[in-house]
Amino acid sequence: MPRAILTILVLNLFNLHLFGQIDDDAIRQKVLEMNLPDSAFVFGEWSEAGGTETHLKYLGTIESNKETYKIMTSSWIWGLSGRATNRILVFTSNNDYIGNYYIGMMYELPDKIEENKLVFLNLESERCDENAITEISFIDGIPEKFFIECKNGYGTLYSFEKEN
Repeated sequence: MPRAILTILVLNLFNLHLFGQIDDDAIRQKVLEMNLPDSAFVFGEWSEAGGTETHLKYLGTIESNKETYKIMTSSWIWGLSGRATNRILVFTSNNDYIGNYYIGMMYELPDKIEENKLVFLNLESERCDENAITEISFIDGIPEKFFIECKNGYGTLYSFEKEN
């Protein structure tokens, strides 16, 4: 099913959430329950008048030595200039939220899960080396911190924020 049709279908399924404030927990759970790896969904519509928009992409699962984690990216677009708050969301195999990594820019979010690793490609940033691919393993559990290289050894260090 083409992604555009799937997105329209999802928007219709969650019609009640589109009126007023979006319930982040509810839309995250719906995306997880659909269990469609590499699928992106958009909820709401950003506007200068105050509308917000949430982009969720379910990347799939990553296994550690002890657990299986579900990984989702989230971009919440808000404010007059359309600022975005970006996160990598981590859930248990039972869809319980564990925590997140705050990511500065949308293009810094991971692109996929491949060979049980979270993969970051530098394809959308003109300032970064597109050959500097970063792969993050969860084999020993959720990494407390990880570094994404941009160019010549420079990049950004990200920290995991556990849900209280």
